[in-house]
Amino acid sequence: MLRIALSLSLLLACGLIMADEPYQARTISLPAVPGEEGSKSESYSYRLLSPQTIEPGKTYPLVLFLHGAGERGDDNTRQLKYLPELLATPANREKYPCFVLAPQCPTGKQWVDVPWGDRTSTPLPEQPSRPMQAVIAMLQQTMQDQPVDRSRVYLTGLSMGGYGSWDLAARQPEWFAAAIIVCGGGDEHQATRLKPLPIWAFHGGADTVVPTQRSRSMVQAIHDAGGTQIEYSELPGVGHNSWTHAYSPSAGALDWMFAQVRKPIAGDAKEE
Repeated sequence: MLRIALSLSLLLACGLIMADEPYQARTISLPAVPGEEGSKSESYSYRLLSPQTIEPGKTYPLVLFLHGAGERGDDNTRQLKYLPELLATPANREKYPCFVLAPQCPTGKQWVDVPWGDRTSTPLPEQPSRPMQAVIAMLQQTMQDQPVDRSRVYLTGLSMGGYGSWDLAARQPEWFAAAIIVCGGGDEHQATRLKPLPIWAFHGGADTVVPTQRSRSMVQAIHDAGGTQIEYSELPGVGHNSWTHAYSPSAGALDWMFAQVRKPIAGDAKEE
């Protein structure tokens, strides 16, 4: 299991961007890679939404959201589009009391270093990309610091974040209770690792940015590996914005996701 040292510095940003902004702005720092020429420490920004009310002794679900290529940058705001905005509405904060972790990938970087437009897959890289290493560190830090229900940690992402979701799910399937993966692609050779994880994949049938075949082939590979917890919704005539439907109330995916509970495994208990 890949572990990022919890000694990584966690730097809290100076307050909220707006007085009514429900997402706290935070930054985490990754150290330079030992022995790698030119490597240096890097800071990565993210946002964290907390439940409106945290009751003593109670734990809450956590949703990790990986954004698409259009939301990359260093403003620590752009990645709040789509699902983070949706989960921050008063109605959904009441319906789904949870933590939402929304990292931002820097401009020019990717959650997983593979091409997006290819119809065929690229083998899972040996190591996560640096942005994904930062995501893992953010997730570990949040789970250590906040009252997170470790049986209800959920993964979701769209487009570039869909690729990132397949990547992280394949590396650490035991971390998550379920995943909603939208218009992404992964390595079919990881199907055996992915088959125990409840996954609902969405893709537009007319997507010209990420070939629809990328989701089809992942779903088929998991089925072929004996997986029974994989759902697939292909949207006829829909282009690259399949997330509009995937995260809508009519799809039912959010209700499905929050209903999933992972069976306890060793190491779930929070260390004192």
